[in-house]
Amino acid sequence: MTGGIDIHAHWLPADLFGLPPGAPYGPLRDRDGELHLGDVPLSIATRAMSDISAIRTDMAETGIAVRVLSAPPFAFPVAGPAADYVDAFNDSLAAAVADSEGALAGFGLVPLDSAATATTRLETLAAAHGITGVAIPPLLGSESLDSGVLRHVLTECTRLGLAVLVHPMQLSRPEWSHHYLVNLIGNPVETATAVAALLLGGVHEALPGLRICFVHGGGCAPALLGRWDHGWHARHDVRRDSTRPPGEAARELYFDTVTHDRALLDLLVERMGKQSVLCGSDYPFDMAQSDPLTFATTGGLDTDTLTANARAFLGWAP
Repeated sequence: MTGGIDIHAHWLPADLFGLPPGAPYGPLRDRDGELHLGDVPLSIATRAMSDISAIRTDMAETGIAVRVLSAPPFAFPVAGPAADYVDAFNDSLAAAVADSEGALAGFGLVPLDSAATATTRLETLAAAHGITGVAIPPLLGSESLDSGVLRHVLTECTRLGLAVLVHPMQLSRPEWSHHYLVNLIGNPVETATAVAALLLGGVHEALPGLRICFVHGGGCAPALLGRWDHGWHARHDVRRDSTRPPGEAARELYFDTVTHDRALLDLLVERMGKQSVLCGSDYPFDMAQSDPLTFATTGGLDTDTLTANARAFLGWAP
């Protein structure tokens, strides 16, 4: 294989632009070739999100040999039953992957309304050629990865050998209603919350075979590990559910390179280790790392290491 593996890129076929029932932001709309979420422009060409040929062109231009596609986070089924939508996306994803001659792989969707429904769909994904795992949000209502359906999904993915990609939902808060703070602050905070829940909630220890990646360089987590470690040593309630300090256990997780900041990428490598870092692009969003391999490799990482890490995360043989 010549080129890198991009584990964080998005795709949604146009016939699913209506989004799952109850989706808080939708539907997606094509307006003169530009994609809108409801009435909000996304600064994305519609075909960049929905057209496989556009994705393959971007891969060729950026030296990406394999791209793992997942649904954009506003397509996550977080508002109730959405089995039909999930099945339609997963079937379309499997077909796109099968037609790609190995250039594409996929993270499927999973229903989040019940544990039983999630298990059924995860078992189907585990049997699908080229589908390597599932993409999920870091939060579901008031719960994160240490409880409820999200924890069940992690347990089942471990059992079935599926990788997990955790992507923030860009949840709104009144104080983040301007200057795109819902993304610039909200996304990193959502992700850091999920990392903390996984480590301090004892999920990582309970599921040692879990392969899980947090996008956007883990959000705020790399900068907060020292504070979490201090709290873990100082307070019983912090360490109640875990036996290892979070700064130690975090080195066994995966994080992508979409940090937009060389110093933050350096911090990520320092705190988590090179073995934990994966190449990601966040294609085709305006917050994407437009030349992901160059960004990663000029920061002290090399393509061979990034590829080996990606293969380990995805469960592919060396």
